[in-house]
Amino acid sequence: MAETQAAAAKPLPVVKYLKIPDQGSPYLEGFRCENCNAVFLENHPSCAACRKRDTLKPFRLADTGKLYNFTIVHRNFPGVPVPFISAIVDLDGGGSLKGNLVDIVPNAEAIKFDMPVKVVYRDAGRKDKDGNSYLSYFFTPAAA
Repeated sequence: MAETQAAAAKPLPVVKYLKIPDQGSPYLEGFRCENCNAVFLENHPSCAACRKRDTLKPFRLADTGKLYNFTIVHRNFPGVPVPFISAIVDLDGGGSLKGNLVDIVPNAEAIKFDMPVKVVYRDAGRKDKDGNSYLSYFFTPAAA
């Protein structure tokens, strides 16, 4: 019983490419093609860029990047607080991710394209019907 409670206390990843090791910090896992260096969030039998088979190898995505694009969301599903900033970030070393930009005022004048960001890991803020909490990733402004 204690083992089940301990397992329930550990948060679950909100997406399958978010890895939560027993030891160490959470990280995002990508797959890089050994032939053309294209980066993907999921493993596939062949590279979508060069079409070579069995060339995708897992690697740890960077926790830093630059803001590629964003939108300030003012209307959403009931229960989701607004406004919030939905962002697309190009990670250093390859890969692009969509997520929320946090720790900054949701005002277009405060947000700059290509601004440096870092990936942070936080509780997603909700529990499922079984009481499980979820860990998610967010982007936050980084010092230039």
